Amino acid sequence: MAAAGPLPCPSASPPARPAAPGAASLRIAALHLPLLPIERRRLTGAAAIWTSEGNRRLLVAVSPEAAAAGLAIGQALADAEAILPGLALHPHAPEADAVWLRRLGHWALCLTPRPALDPPDGLLLDITGLAHLHGGEAALHRHLAARFARLGLTARIAIAGTPAAAAGLARSGVERIVPPGAEAEALAPLPLQALRLPFASIAMLHRLGLRCLGDLLRQPRAPLARRFGPELAARLDAATGARPAPLQPLRPPPAFLAARDLLEPLVTREAIDATLALLLDGLCRQLAEAGQGARRFLLQAFRVDGAVQALAVGTGLPSRDPRHLARLFRERLERLEPGFGFERLALEAHAAAPLAAPQLALPAARSAGGAAPPSGQALAELLDRLSQRVTLWRAAPRPSHWPERAIWRAGPFEAVQVPPGWPGSAPRPVRLLRRPLPLSAVALLPDAPPSLLRLGRTAWRVTRTEGPERLAPEWWRDRPDRACRDYYRVELASGARLWVCRAGLAAPGEAMTWWLHGRFE
Repeated sequence: MAAAGPLPCPSASPPARPAAPGAASLRIAALHLPLLPIERRRLTGAAAIWTSEGNRRLLVAVSPEAAAAGLAIGQALADAEAILPGLALHPHAPEADAVWLRRLGHWALCLTPRPALDPPDGLLLDITGLAHLHGGEAALHRHLAARFARLGLTARIAIAGTPAAAAGLARSGVERIVPPGAEAEALAPLPLQALRLPFASIAMLHRLGLRCLGDLLRQPRAPLARRFGPELAARLDAATGARPAPLQPLRPPPAFLAARDLLEPLVTREAIDATLALLLDGLCRQLAEAGQGARRFLLQAFRVDGAVQALAVGTGLPSRDPRHLARLFRERLERLEPGFGFERLALEAHAAAPLAAPQLALPAARSAGGAAPPSGQALAELLDRLSQRVTLWRAAPRPSHWPERAIWRAGPFEAVQVPPGWPGSAPRPVRLLRRPLPLSAVALLPDAPPSLLRLGRTAWRVTRTEGPERLAPEWWRDRPDRACRDYYRVELASGARLWVCRAGLAAPGEAMTWWLHGRFE
């Protein structure tokens, strides 16, 4: 059924409000699917979808044939049957419509990497930077219409610089492409319903004589906010681009998923463990059939009150061993709060990678004690269990001669590329201070090694020195005014061995400072 066009607005178009920084470059294609409840059922002929509101039964969707016979959305079911006795009636199923809309959103990932849902019957596609791939926005508009027509869906499409403007145009039946920055002018003739404002607010605005968005856009924001609250002004600013309104992109469906809907909610730890074991078996079977393993696993627990709790575990190497994964989850299951119970558990696998079938050791390869020799997989499982309790990392080299940049924290199984010539010939301290400590030093000459060091009120006598080792700043990364460093390995009278440096050159007008940067024991 074709929706009524926008209400006429005799007022002149308001001036465009300044767009927020970066908002002008955003381009959104809004798709309104007015016949989704009809077309997803593949209904033909005179058909209608009805729902109950209190004691009344009303139509929520009608087919084009039924609309041609005089039926309309919001009409009483009894009146519709009297007008069209042969009308095919179907109860409204909003949950099924939502599932279908989500499937369409996932399908739209082939059109844009950032699709979003606009319930109950719309999609928002972020087409920023994509129009040139189709020959412009006009060609993209035609392409979208053709793609949805091939799916058997009626789609009204509008393109604008904000999600609210594009959706308002599409839902008002105005299929057009709004130039960047012209959202206010395009929205001006639309009815107030285009912004999907609350019914009470629309009724009050009508009593004030405001009939279309053009009338509303010309009003000062402060009086509107005082009478209708901040939401009305925020929606106007988001529609015109004066306030950023980011999309919430639809997350792509996981490639590996196991879920279970439960007749009886899970409350006890034993029931949760048993259901998780079934999910792990099914998910690992999917991974094995694909020859894959995964390094991240996400468990989502849906409570009967609508709350969703999530637990995530990770492995150093790709895994599909349900026994090992169950042990990792067991470390964290106590964090779940079932309340009145979980009605659904879903387990996802992410960061999948090829994983060959394990090779079993021959009996002759076993040790004399009868136990199989330790393997890399056993070490990986041990590290996975430890990582659930503490943070594990290892020191890895990095291509830099600046001491604080030469080492970084890598994961236990993270690939590390060793720089050429590492390690160098000059020794490095066992402990490098995260922040060097300032020292006071006494030397016979400005460029001589120190003979006395002082840290705060503590004085150390130096008995032996080695150096200096001069390190120049990395010119491609450091500030031009960063000074060179001369490092010394010094031994104190107490036997302690320190790594100290002098920043700056022994030259007239050059400031020099001494620092403690590490210890050798």
